[in-house]
Amino acid sequence: MTVDSKLETPDVELPDRLVGADRVLSILVELSRHANGIGLDDLARVVDSPKPTVHRALAALRRAGLAAQDGPGHYVLGDEFVRMAFAHHEARPDHIRVRSILSELATRYLETAHFAVLEGKSIVYRAKVDPPHGAVKLTSTVGGRNPAHATAVGKMLLSYTLLDEASVRAWIGNEPLLRRTPKTIVTARELHDELTKIRNQGFSVDDQENELQINCVALPVFLTSPTVPSGAISISAMAYRTPLQTLIDDVPRIRAIAAEHGLETAVR
Repeated sequence: MTVDSKLETPDVELPDRLVGADRVLSILVELSRHANGIGLDDLARVVDSPKPTVHRALAALRRAGLAAQDGPGHYVLGDEFVRMAFAHHEARPDHIRVRSILSELATRYLETAHFAVLEGKSIVYRAKVDPPHGAVKLTSTVGGRNPAHATAVGKMLLSYTLLDEASVRAWIGNEPLLRRTPKTIVTARELHDELTKIRNQGFSVDDQENELQINCVALPVFLTSPTVPSGAISISAMAYRTPLQTLIDDVPRIRAIAAEHGLETAVR
């Protein structure tokens, strides 16, 4: 699994003309993309709606505490939205259970460690630990997304659900897979072969497939089921600093570290 340089929000296919709840939700999503807020004129242009209509939607969001006005004609996400998002995240126990191993991996390899889950065709980062000070840090964020087929974590988790080429083709559907780098796997046959290899070896890699100069190794984590992974842990490394083969050679040690923290990384 590698890490994109910015937070990605889900691609949502919206109707040509937004109405009612769709418009309000689209405005909420757009606000989430602007940490420093956005002006009414720009917001109306992005969602392709008249300013008075957008203003009414913002008023509804403000009443609910999901949006706030921090200046004339300028809006940001509301404190209530942030509170709910953090409360929801903290209520999920998985990221807490993996925190200690992520910290040890980040310290041991001086690289970024993640825990991520599969959601549709994307992986979502649920926890992240950067290396100690002095090392270059990746800019991934909890809640950020990357394409599953281009990441070690994604391929690891897909290997448990896409068991033959027919299921891989059905998962891909009519939309071609995005080629993030020249090394990205984008055909059903190649992805099927890769997932088969992952099932046989028990770990997955990302050889600069999501972002050049960054490689990764990932292992499944079984927190609630002995056969269905809850997610996967990974080490995302700068290729010049930690070659992929170094991570592959260390897979047994990574498994041992996980076991020391009470985490299963193989089907029991």
